[in-house]
Amino acid sequence: MTRAAVLAGVGGFVPPRVVTNDELSRRLDTSDDWIRTRTGIAERHVVDPGTSTGDLAVEAGERALENAGAHGADLVIVATTTPDRPCPATAPVVAARLGLTGVPAYDVAAVCSGFVYALQAGACAVTAGFAERALVIGAESFSTILDPEDRTTAVIFGDGAGAVLLRAGERTEPGAVLDVHLGSDGSMTDLITVRGGGAEERSRGGTARPEDRYFRMDGRSVFFTAVRRMAESSRTVLARTGWEVADVDRLVGHQANTRIIHAVAEQLGLPPERAVLNIERVGNTSAASIPLALADGLADGTLTAGDRVLLTAFGGGATWGSATLVWPDLPVG
Repeated sequence: MTRAAVLAGVGGFVPPRVVTNDELSRRLDTSDDWIRTRTGIAERHVVDPGTSTGDLAVEAGERALENAGAHGADLVIVATTTPDRPCPATAPVVAARLGLTGVPAYDVAAVCSGFVYALQAGACAVTAGFAERALVIGAESFSTILDPEDRTTAVIFGDGAGAVLLRAGERTEPGAVLDVHLGSDGSMTDLITVRGGGAEERSRGGTARPEDRYFRMDGRSVFFTAVRRMAESSRTVLARTGWEVADVDRLVGHQANTRIIHAVAEQLGLPPERAVLNIERVGNTSAASIPLALADGLADGTLTAGDRVLLTAFGGGATWGSATLVWPDLPVG
């Protein structure tokens, strides 16, 4: 028997406040048609004042534990670009609020690839015997770092959290994380960035530029780089798993942009209808997007037991990653 990390439960949560394209068009030079055509997004959820990334993570974590029928975990990993504080990490607070005081807990910062990175860390911990159950959460309150006047980013991103519980099991079980591929290229650090707030800015001294507080992205370069890296990573992880592209039943890509996901599917030779999409309702939720898509796919029946699933993402860093698993039989509702 080969020990493996097995997906035992999923959960997702978005804050109740909905911001529609029409609402954004009333204050930005844009329209519902412009946003839908370029991104596939109709609405996104944003946190109310006083709600933090940790709050979202706790909600998603509780739902994943409930879905798995589990009462706890012995490792908590939170993937986020929008931690509650620069110091300390958000994960220990989330773990404590979930009643898991005393277990190891840490954050992973890989922007939109964060969940795949965290999944790999959680799966390795379980496979190595360091943990029996690992709670892996992607959570973002991205609206807190967006320039409200920048239509290139304000229309794309939303807030939310998604989580999965991994348990120790066997590689032959449905739900086993079969393989993960990760990559990065730090020469593209300015492609997706928040320049201010870190040691780089503080060590220079002087007055910080207000615009450096906000998230910036070179959208055109991101599009082409994301498609190439996600397709390459997907091919690599499929080959390591022993799957052909035709074996993939569902593609769960980072919900960055409908055109990006469809372009990745096209590069791989997958029919676009095999892609799991929820971006129209939630926007780009960065590290939360893949686990949110998994939770939504379970809830609406898009993901069914036995589906061979390919996950893939691209994010700031630049970072990218992909993973494979066979979808397990999980309870709905």
